[in-house]
Amino acid sequence: MALRNHSTITEFILIGLSDDPHIEALLFVLFLGIYLLTMRENLMILLIIRADSHLHTPMYFFLRNLSFVDLCFSCVTLPKLLEDLLSEEKTISVEGCLAQVFFVFLTAGNETCLLSVMAYDHYAAICHLLLYGQVMSNQLCVRLVLISWGLASLDAVIIVLLAINLDFCEAQTIYHYTCELPSLLPLSCSDVSIYIDILICSILLHGRSKAFSTCSSHLIAVILFFGSGMLRYLMPPSGSSLDLLFSIQYSVITPMLNPLIYSLKNNEVKTAVKRTLRKYRQYFMV
Repeated sequence: MALRNHSTITEFILIGLSDDPHIEALLFVLFLGIYLLTMRENLMILLIIRADSHLHTPMYFFLRNLSFVDLCFSCVTLPKLLEDLLSEEKTISVEGCLAQVFFVFLTAGNETCLLSVMAYDHYAAICHLLLYGQVMSNQLCVRLVLISWGLASLDAVIIVLLAINLDFCEAQTIYHYTCELPSLLPLSCSDVSIYIDILICSILLHGRSKAFSTCSSHLIAVILFFGSGMLRYLMPPSGSSLDLLFSIQYSVITPMLNPLIYSLKNNEVKTAVKRTLRKYRQYFMV
């Protein structure tokens, strides 16, 4: 895919979280631990729900998909951050930067839709208990997940197609640890007003669907994810530590906390973990 008028800029420089080698070493250990913990927790949820037939219900079907999205979300930004913490040259190509923008919108948008779908599932379970099996059929659950992926993909494609047409001038320093559209737009010498309007509409549409999910018992996760994401994308980029904190909250911390909030503190999941461990222990003893 050709990039228009990007011949003068082939890569961007990421400022990162710190320029002190000692602090970078500590941050590397911290974020490596977060990354491994996030991968372990979400993989555990995927495996447990798949292995235990007692969890083959709509709620856990959506949780399994949420864990998969969180796995993908963590892989969008954390590996590059870990690489840059060990590298003196923190650069990323224009194509790589736009790819990162695309996958951030894809995974974050998907998570927004899934949380709204999960809220509807809770509503159906509470208000239509006797008809719950008919309301939340397997076919409907699959369709809702596919719609979530479709809407998130469409949103990400629109955003990136617009970003591809940006003209970047001499400035190539991104005051952030990753490529996010709010940090990318100030580097363009094009008129970005239309891009900002579309970005705001995209975020507000996600916000409207996310607001519905506040009816569920997962209000804390909703506030942590959506609150930090909205502040990051609706506030003018300042290059301050607040921008970094908001991004870390919604793209790093939330995927790590979701398994704890939604599943691992759940008695059904705890029981399923024990059953699965007992099953595998008996299998290996034989």
